[in-house]
Amino acid sequence: MRRLIFGWLVVVLALVCQGNVRGEEGKPNVLFLICDDLNCDIGVYGHKLVKTPNIDALAKKGVTFLNAHCQYPLCGPSRASFMTGMYPDQTLVRRNAIYIREHVPNVLTIPQVFRSEDYFATRIGKIFHYNVPRHIGTSGHDDPYSWNYTINPRGRDKEEEDQIFSLVPNQFGGTLSWLAADGTDVEQTDGIAASEAINLLKKYSQTGTSFYMAVGLYRPHTPFVAPKKYFEMYPLDKITVPTIPDGYLNTIPKPAASSISRKKDQVNLKTSLAKQAIQAYYASITFADAQLGRILSTLQSTGLDKNTIVVFTSDHGYHMGEHGHYQKTTLFENATRIPLIITGPSVKQLNKSADGLVEMVDIYPTLTELAGLKTPKFVAGKSLVPILNDATASIRESALTQFQNGYSIRTSRYRYTHWGEDGEAGNELYDHSNDPEELVNLSQNDKYSDIVKQLSQMLKDRVAHANLPPQGIKQIQSPLTRRVPQPNP
Repeated sequence: MRRLIFGWLVVVLALVCQGNVRGEEGKPNVLFLICDDLNCDIGVYGHKLVKTPNIDALAKKGVTFLNAHCQYPLCGPSRASFMTGMYPDQTLVRRNAIYIREHVPNVLTIPQVFRSEDYFATRIGKIFHYNVPRHIGTSGHDDPYSWNYTINPRGRDKEEEDQIFSLVPNQFGGTLSWLAADGTDVEQTDGIAASEAINLLKKYSQTGTSFYMAVGLYRPHTPFVAPKKYFEMYPLDKITVPTIPDGYLNTIPKPAASSISRKKDQVNLKTSLAKQAIQAYYASITFADAQLGRILSTLQSTGLDKNTIVVFTSDHGYHMGEHGHYQKTTLFENATRIPLIITGPSVKQLNKSADGLVEMVDIYPTLTELAGLKTPKFVAGKSLVPILNDATASIRESALTQFQNGYSIRTSRYRYTHWGEDGEAGNELYDHSNDPEELVNLSQNDKYSDIVKQLSQMLKDRVAHANLPPQGIKQIQSPLTRRVPQPNP
């Protein structure tokens, strides 16, 4: 009888613990992980030098989207877009340093929808726009209506700014700058963010709280700061600096040429300096990967992984010498393409890669569908659940990105870009079947005239759709809304 009673107690205790891990009524939790300014220089995306063991391990548990693209290659507009599921021409956010409700005051962000269903929404670090590193340790341009609880970590990377090397002294956020730092991971801002996330995950595993936790790491955004051991992983003699053909700038429209040459201090870098910048970027990626690994390890050790949807991504891509350019703000693949990995209890495809075109606005309806929540009518994105059920599925013919007065679409084979309202400032066509680096502009090649005509119409249709007033959302114009936005890192 004692053994029988003990056995029943064990079963009851197991069920109680399982209930705690699963959260209220078995609702799936959400862990949203995002790096800042991270491109696809990641192991699982085929990079042969950069070490990202934890991101690679996460990919084995779900679907890796190989052809995902941001809607604006600048932090503020991109984050406002994917956090609301709307295009930048709908949010009216096309530059940095804007609070989302300045233009769409009654919008429901992703975490707000989860909060309305009794999830506890937490932000750690950068989710909406921050000036980096200026706003580290503050709320930046965060949206307070999105969260129940926020944490603004601040580490020694912020305290030691005077030690950072910069191409322009004392300028860090929009300028190539880096530091091989002393000390340990947990002293850095992102290390502190990981520690805070770990503490909350342990707490939630005990309390059974249904949570939406967003952890925004600052790396690898400039300044590229990471402990010295990460720099040592990338010897300078192993790093290759991209090159461009002679006369390249003359083959593309003036706005495109301007987008890759406007930062004069970062044009035609000496090879030795370029290698140091690339080394620092790679070091920052591997450092960020280590912090993600700490968080994901805790998710697994607590058992929360069994009922938690995990999204890993970045806000846009990044150039490290490609097209002769460094950083973001172009309409080339390097700036539009982002890493995106989704795992979770209802993700049927494990360790699969999906080639289908997707956009960052698609994250919103994907999360609501996976959690069984109602997607607001204003959301312009499409759910990725069909691809999570079958990695060979396709939901889009093209992915749309805009920057300043330019718009670009990526299809399965081509990238087509036009500048000006109707392409009057020039256009570009790239064939990825033989030019994945997008260095040969075919827009004026007579052999491709039919393709140009077809893609031009497709782009115009996409732009018109992206300008549709979002249903039920109040849009507030401002004197700057219709001006060509200037980057403000």
